[in-house]
Amino acid sequence: MAEEAARRAVAELPLLRTAAGPRDREGWAPRLKEEYRALIQYVENNKRADNDWFRLESNAEGTRWIPVTYPSTAPEIAIPELDGKTAKMYRGGKICLSDHFKPLWARNVPKFGLAHLMALGLGPWLAVEIPDLVAKGIIQHKEK
Repeated sequence: MAEEAARRAVAELPLLRTAAGPRDREGWAPRLKEEYRALIQYVENNKRADNDWFRLESNAEGTRWIPVTYPSTAPEIAIPELDGKTAKMYRGGKICLSDHFKPLWARNVPKFGLAHLMALGLGPWLAVEIPDLVAKGIIQHKEK
């Protein structure tokens, strides 16, 4: 069921065409525009589905979350607040995406971007890990 939901989410996102990273001065601006279009579409889709679950902020260059080898290399996602609370995490709070998401990213370069990372990487990871951490009493809702 979660896999089907992820497929639907990605099917509703535009695929990116520009194979440029932050080091490519001429190609980065068009790629960044594609990234923003996909992220905006993802946010709009989530709001329509009453599933508005994240906020992103960018720096002026649009590189805050981007590795220098992007888009060839998938970005890493870090949630420092959860560091050491789950086995599916590396030091510094970086979530483990290597088994499932990174091979998918590699097969879809340059078509995938940050919105795809959120839909297929972070979203499913949170859907599995957060309820488990709550059930174990490791984390609690802020209102409690």
